[in-house]
Amino acid sequence: MQRGSFQGMKTLNKSIILTKILNDGPISRAQIAKETNLTPPTVGSLVKELLERKIVIESAQGTSQGGRKPTLLVVNEQAFYIVGVDAGPSGIEAIFTNLSGEILAEASVELSTNNTKESFLAELVNVIEKVISKEPKLTKQIIGIGVAMHGVVDAEEGEALFAPNLHLRDIPIKETLMNHFPYMVKVENDARALALAETWFGQGKDLDRLVVVNVGTGVGAGLVINKELYHGQAFIAGEIGHMIIDIHGERCACGNRGCLQTVISGPAIVRRAKQQLKKGVTSTLQSIVEQEEEITAVTIFQEAQAGDEFAQQVFSDTGVYIGIGLTNVIHTINPTKIVLTGGVSKAGEYLLPTITSTVKDRALTEEAKETKIVLSDLGDQSTCLGAVALVLVELFAKNGEVIV
Repeated sequence: MQRGSFQGMKTLNKSIILTKILNDGPISRAQIAKETNLTPPTVGSLVKELLERKIVIESAQGTSQGGRKPTLLVVNEQAFYIVGVDAGPSGIEAIFTNLSGEILAEASVELSTNNTKESFLAELVNVIEKVISKEPKLTKQIIGIGVAMHGVVDAEEGEALFAPNLHLRDIPIKETLMNHFPYMVKVENDARALALAETWFGQGKDLDRLVVVNVGTGVGAGLVINKELYHGQAFIAGEIGHMIIDIHGERCACGNRGCLQTVISGPAIVRRAKQQLKKGVTSTLQSIVEQEEEITAVTIFQEAQAGDEFAQQVFSDTGVYIGIGLTNVIHTINPTKIVLTGGVSKAGEYLLPTITSTVKDRALTEEAKETKIVLSDLGDQSTCLGAVALVLVELFAKNGEVIV
C-alpha cells in the first residue's frame, strides 16, 4: 500500500473496535458493544466500513443466546504486511510479517566494526530490499517499515541521535528510508520497541505500567506508562544501562565509569569471568583459556548448563547486579511487571533466583518486593516484532485514530 493511501476516515471509535477485534477476536458485534460501551448501531456501522475495506472479516458463528447465532469477527491478518527491522549493534535483521506478527520471510547481514553513517544506511536499505524481494506478490499490501535501533533515538524525527556501540551519531534513518521506499517509516529505540512487542504479542497485554529490560551486548529498557511508550524529554528514558552504580567502576562505551552495563552485559560477563579465571579458580573454562580459544557469554552459559559451578556462579553474581538495577527501576517507576529479554536473559535459570532475592532484600515496601519479574517468551526475533508493533500502533491507534 502506497504512502498516500493512508488518507481517509480516522476515528477513535473505529480504533477502539479494531483493537478489540485484534485482541479478543473472534468476537461478535454485540460483545464489542457491551465491552466497549459503544452503541450497537455505532458498532454495526463502523464494522461495516472495516468489512468493506477488508481489514476485518467474518469468521464462524458464535453460540446462540436464545436467538440467531451471532457472526464472529476477526482481523484479516492477510490484509496488510509489515517489515520489521532490528538494527545493530552487531548486525541488521529484517522480517516480513502479516498483521498477527507471523513471520513470512527474513533477511540479515553482519555489520563491520568500522561503520560510517553512509555504510550503515546502505546496509539497512539492502537488508530491507532483500526481505521484501522474498514476497514480491505482496509488496502492494505493505503498510510500513518499523526500525528498532540501538542507542538514543528521536522517535519523532526518526533519527538515531547516538549509537554508542557503533560509535555513530545523527543517523537519518527515517529520511533515508522514506526517500528509498514508498512506505510509512517508524523508528524507535530497540528497548522501547521490545516493550511494544511485549504489549502487542507477549506478556504486557492490558498492563498500565510495564518495563522491558533488554540485556545483551548493551543494556536498555522500554517503559510503558498508561499503555503508552514513555520517551522522556530528550528521548533517553529507559537508558538504565547507563545508570551509574559504581563511580570507580569500569569505563563504559558511553564514556562514564561504573554504568550498570559494565557489569551485566554479555561483554561484561566475559570480562569478569576472565578476571577470576586468571586467579586460578577451578573451572572447565580454564582449558579453553589455556588453548587460547575465545570465551563468550554463550560459552560460559554452555558450561553452566553442563554443570560447571564457576560458570553458574558467574551468572548468579550477574543476577545480583541486575537485581540492584531493577530495584532502582522499581523505586523510580514502580511497574506492575518487569520483563527480561536479550541474549543474557537466556541464562534466566541462573539469574532469576538472585535477581528476585536481591529485589526482596532491597525494595522499600512489601508490595514492591513482590514486583513480577519474568523472562520474555517471544524468542530471538522479539526486537524485530517490536519494530512490527511500531507500525501496528500507527495502523490501529495513532493518537486515538485508525488509518485504513
